[in-house]
Amino acid sequence: MNRQRNRGRVTAAALAAMCAAAVLPGQAHAAGPGMYAFDPDAKNVQGAVTNVEASTLDEGTPYRSSIKPGEKLYYRVTLDEDSAAYVSAVAVPSGSGAVSYGDGITISLRETDDTQCSTGRASFGSGAYARPISAYAFRTVKEGSSTCQEGGPYDVLVERESKATSSPETWDLELRFLQEPKLKSGTSMPTEAPESWPSASAKPLTGNQQKRSGGSGFSQATSLENGRWQDKVAPGQTRFFRVPVDWGQQIHATAALSNSTSAKRDFVGSALTLSLANPAQGPVSDASLSYSGGPASASLRPLPLVAYRNRFDSSSQVNAMRFAGWYYLSVSLSPKLKESYGAEPIPFELSVQVKNKAGDSPYEGDAGVFGVTDQDREVARKGQNAEQAAKSGPMTVVAAAGIGTGSVLVLGLGVWTLLARRRATAAAPVGGQPAAGHPAGGGHQPPQGW
Repeated sequence: MNRQRNRGRVTAAALAAMCAAAVLPGQAHAAGPGMYAFDPDAKNVQGAVTNVEASTLDEGTPYRSSIKPGEKLYYRVTLDEDSAAYVSAVAVPSGSGAVSYGDGITISLRETDDTQCSTGRASFGSGAYARPISAYAFRTVKEGSSTCQEGGPYDVLVERESKATSSPETWDLELRFLQEPKLKSGTSMPTEAPESWPSASAKPLTGNQQKRSGGSGFSQATSLENGRWQDKVAPGQTRFFRVPVDWGQQIHATAALSNSTSAKRDFVGSALTLSLANPAQGPVSDASLSYSGGPASASLRPLPLVAYRNRFDSSSQVNAMRFAGWYYLSVSLSPKLKESYGAEPIPFELSVQVKNKAGDSPYEGDAGVFGVTDQDREVARKGQNAEQAAKSGPMTVVAAAGIGTGSVLVLGLGVWTLLARRRATAAAPVGGQPAAGHPAGGGHQPPQGW
């Protein structure tokens, strides 16, 4: 009898676990300190040392590659005649590898005759410690220009620079190729850079903090709306967040590192770096702070409102604010703090303000990653990352609910039948006579509600 009861408990527990798995959405697993979470959909691709042997990158598909010190690697993309195009590279050094001031990557987009469309560079400045850095190159469609305006194959060249004193370890790369949507028919957009914009610093936010844990990569970036957000970051770790910023809006951000509970007050220069990247993962701006064990903060410099015309400005900080979409904030803490303040994560506050009413999109149809929807704003309110948002979308919820309910019913009936048969076997009378309370012939009826 005890064995039968134990089997029933185990079966019921298994049913409960299967029901939970069928109903509950999957949970994302954060990477450990110093680890970068690559896009789970990323395809492996190998860079070529000659352009004619380069592998083609498909639009909208994330890729994972790698690069050694001093290497120059080619990839290839195919552009149409009308769209602005962007190719980004996120360089991910090993958390334990040493980097020097000026180490970094350069990415350029080129015609197949080596005519350069544009180039972008990301490097470790005064905060010379290993962390993810991103750069992008682009093709801007401009009337009257004769360079890089035709459709067809283009080369993408990624180059790595590392000092002799730096670690020779291979860096991982995350690559993306995007094309901007076409403008609305008959739309005449400004072709000159803005002359001015509101450049006053934002007033400090008041109100209560809310806890929201950042992700470990662009694909895991946690969504934020306006507010004061609290998280923790360990030495050598980078936390990723994303904020929807629409046309005509201006973003302000400040990172404030908490005091240490250690009695030490050692000075660490460029202890924390706050960085902003645009929807194409192109770098926009960054700020850093020094740390001596007491509270410290750093703010991004005032940036222009999101506008199409920003792309014609010579300043990289201005022309990177050229389209709407998810803007990425990352907070990196130097591993040097471990020596003086220990390996435990230190609390920080990330203050985010997006100002102004959203303007109209200039694109024809769906803007894709270069736009902000009401659903994006709801995702930001809930604090979801891209994967969580995709799983909790309207159609996904309906489908999951249907599949989950059906699975639970089938599993429930199967378990009920199994238990009923075991009860029948345990209670079977001698001589084949029906047991009391059971109909003749040993028939069973499912309980009410099935």
